[in-house]
Amino acid sequence: MTTKELDSQYIVHTYGRADVCFVEGKGSELWDEDGKRYIDLGSGIAVNALGACDELWAKAVADQAAKLQHISNLYYTRPMAELAKIMCEKSGMKKVFFGNSGAEANECAIKTARKYGHDHKGEDCNTIITLQNSFHGRTIATLAATGQDVFHTNFGPFPEGFVYVPANDLEAMKKALTENKCAAVMMELVQGEGGVNALDRAYVQEVCKLAREQDTLIVIDEVQTGNGRTGAMYAYQLYGIEPDIVSTAKGMAGGLPMGACMFNERTENTLTAGLHGSTFGGNPVSAAGAVSILSRIDDALLADVRKKGEYIRETLKGAKGVKEVSGLGLMVGIAVEGDAKAILARAREMGVVVLTAKDRIRLLPPLNIPMELLIEGMDILKKAIAECC
Repeated sequence: MTTKELDSQYIVHTYGRADVCFVEGKGSELWDEDGKRYIDLGSGIAVNALGACDELWAKAVADQAAKLQHISNLYYTRPMAELAKIMCEKSGMKKVFFGNSGAEANECAIKTARKYGHDHKGEDCNTIITLQNSFHGRTIATLAATGQDVFHTNFGPFPEGFVYVPANDLEAMKKALTENKCAAVMMELVQGEGGVNALDRAYVQEVCKLAREQDTLIVIDEVQTGNGRTGAMYAYQLYGIEPDIVSTAKGMAGGLPMGACMFNERTENTLTAGLHGSTFGGNPVSAAGAVSILSRIDDALLADVRKKGEYIRETLKGAKGVKEVSGLGLMVGIAVEGDAKAILARAREMGVVVLTAKDRIRLLPPLNIPMELLIEGMDILKKAIAECC
């Protein structure tokens, strides 16, 4: 049986897969089972932060796998402790909880925010305000936190205690903070799945100020924006704010499943022994991979991310079929005149892998994509857009 036939017969049909099977990758290039080469401008939806099969990452993972692949959180492991130190030093946060995914990281953030509200403001202080068009995960609670009606079907009843307000609407946020007993405000600073929409900086700063006045926590969802994607280690560092809780995942372990929730001095002691856990969280192999990735995201690489993001925006300016370009750094959304899915398919036929978000083309290339490959990929993508518009 072919790979496609095996998949169709034995795997639950929850994904609309493209008709391609990738078998090999190196850096920002991929090859399918027919030997066709592609330029990767998606990096596994922002997961392969330093591209496919980075040599230092692969060695770190293999070395750890040969020593100890798992022991559980009943014991100490060095890679997890080293990773926590790196994350706290790069973020300014105080403590880290490790899980396996962005949804798990956001579940932890939600639980912590409600525990903080219970402890500091009363047991009925549990409402979490999120933004319309947000996306926070696919578990029942994170679906409830997601501010899109399309996700609030089929799986009810959903957990209560979430209020949704329009992004960048300060009056709506003031009203929600006044009318509800709020534990936290939870925001993506760039709404990735919602169309790669960056929030207004002044709006975010004012929301944080309003929340502080009533001891309401600020939770920043950096599942997709974190780990260098926007040209800063974490997107909130571009906004001049100090969040109380930060969730992150995707690119942190370079291709291995890992998520994390970080806490500042207000929240670092909210979760105590027995209140939360994860069997695989902080797994030594994933942690070793994350140490390899995060230790190399330095100021020079972040400056390069910003430079390449600016190149993408400049090269798309005035291009046929392009209406608008959104996002930050190498997290790019392209509003097009034609059908985004048709453009995605055409680009893939021409040897470039891109993504979509709502009705936009979405680009999430490896942070270290060589400039010559980025130029080649963007030339092809512009042709695909022009053909389809």
